[in-house]
Amino acid sequence: MEAEILIIGAGIFGISTAYHLAKQSSNPSSIMILDRALPPSGDAASTDINKIVRADYSSTLYMDLAFEAIHAWKSDPLFTTAGVYHQTGWISMGERGSDVTARIRNNFKTSGRFDPTKDMTEDEVRRNWGGVLKDADMSQFESYYFNPSAGWADAGHALKIMADEAIHMGVQYQVGEASRLVLDDHRVTGVETSGGDVYTAKKIILSTGAWTSQLMASTEDQLHMAAKSRMESQLTAAGVCVAHFQLSDTERSPYDHLPVYVYGEEGETFPPTASGLLKFTNTASFKNSVRTDGGYIISIPPSTDQQAVPAGLRQEFVKSIRGRLPQLFANDRQVDFYRICWDAITPEQHPLITRHPHPRLSNLYLAVGGSFHCWKFLPVIGRYVKNVIYGVSNGADRDKAWGWKEEQAGRGVHASLMPSKELRDYYI
Repeated sequence: MEAEILIIGAGIFGISTAYHLAKQSSNPSSIMILDRALPPSGDAASTDINKIVRADYSSTLYMDLAFEAIHAWKSDPLFTTAGVYHQTGWISMGERGSDVTARIRNNFKTSGRFDPTKDMTEDEVRRNWGGVLKDADMSQFESYYFNPSAGWADAGHALKIMADEAIHMGVQYQVGEASRLVLDDHRVTGVETSGGDVYTAKKIILSTGAWTSQLMASTEDQLHMAAKSRMESQLTAAGVCVAHFQLSDTERSPYDHLPVYVYGEEGETFPPTASGLLKFTNTASFKNSVRTDGGYIISIPPSTDQQAVPAGLRQEFVKSIRGRLPQLFANDRQVDFYRICWDAITPEQHPLITRHPHPRLSNLYLAVGGSFHCWKFLPVIGRYVKNVIYGVSNGADRDKAWGWKEEQAGRGVHASLMPSKELRDYYI
C-alpha cells in the first residue's frame, strides 16, 4: 500500500501532523497513518483520561507554544463543541530553594503578558477548595501560587476527535504494528509490519514515541551506525506510574472543585473526571534497558500489560499520595488501579522534530520526544512538523531546540522526569 506521506504512530505528534497536513493538502488521501490500534491508540502516552493544559513554563519557547495551544483549546470548534477542555486552574507548590516560580513569573513579565498567578499562604491553601488540602504534608514547601488560567483536557477523547477529523478529511488510517523500516540503495522506501504487510511512501514520519529506538535498531545495524548516531543518543523510552481512585458520587463531591494540584517535583493530582476517576501522577521515571541484536543497549517498553505495575513501584507511589491527600486512605482504602505510561524522553526534554541526518535516511522525519509534557500542544504541534516536512523553518530558536543534537547541552525544561532507575529495580 502506497502513500505520499506515511506517518507511523497515532499519538499527539502523529495525529496532529496528519490533521495539519490534511488541512493544507489538495489530496488528503495521499496521507496515511499506521498504528497498532484504532484511535485513540491504547498504548500511547497521549491516550489517557486527562492531561494538564498550562502555560506556566520556565522556558519562553514552551510558554509561547502553550499560549498558542490554549487559544486553540478554547476557540477551535473541534474541541469546544465536545467540551474537552476544563479550565479549573492549578495550585503549584514550590520546594525550598527552588527558583522555578520566579522564573515562570519573569517569563510572563518579559513576554508582555498579564501574569495571572496569585501567591497563596500555606494556611490559604489548606482552607480553600472546601478544605480538601487541610491535612496535606506541606513540610517541604516554602511557596504556593494559584493560576486560574490553567486546567486539563480529556486526553484520549481529544486525541480521537482530531484523529476522526483527519480521517473525515480523507487521511487513510491503517492498523498494523511496524516492525522494521525497508531500505533500498538510496533511501527508506517504507515500513514492514509484524504481519508482513509493507507500506511505502515518499516521505516517512516516525511518531513512534517510546518505541522509536526499538523500531530503528535493525536499520541502524544495517547502516553500521555508531552509538553516537543512533536514536538512543537522542532519546530514550521512559516510564512513569499513574494511580487512580474510582470514587462514588458521594466520595467525589469534596474533590469536584479542586484545581489541578501540583505537589512540587513529585507529581500532579487531577480533579475527578465525569465518571469519578481521581488520578495521581508521579515523576519518578525509569527505563527498561535491553541489549539489541547488534549489541547496543536501548530502553524499550516491555510487552506486558501497562497495568501490571511491580509492588515496589506501587509502594513508593502510595507514600507520595499519602502526602497529598491522606484522607483517601481512610478505612483501609486502596488505589483502584495503576498504569505505567511510556514516553520518549530527550536529554533536554525538547521534542525531536527534524529530518534524520543520515544520508540514506534523508526522507525519514522524526516527530517524537514528548518528554511527558508535550501533550498540551496537540492542537498546534502538527503545524510545526508539517513545516519541517516541507523544508520550512520554524524560527531559529525552535529549529535549534527541536533539531538533531550532536551534543546535549544541559539540564532541560523538565529535568525532574529524567529516568534514574530501571523498571526491574521495583520488583521485590
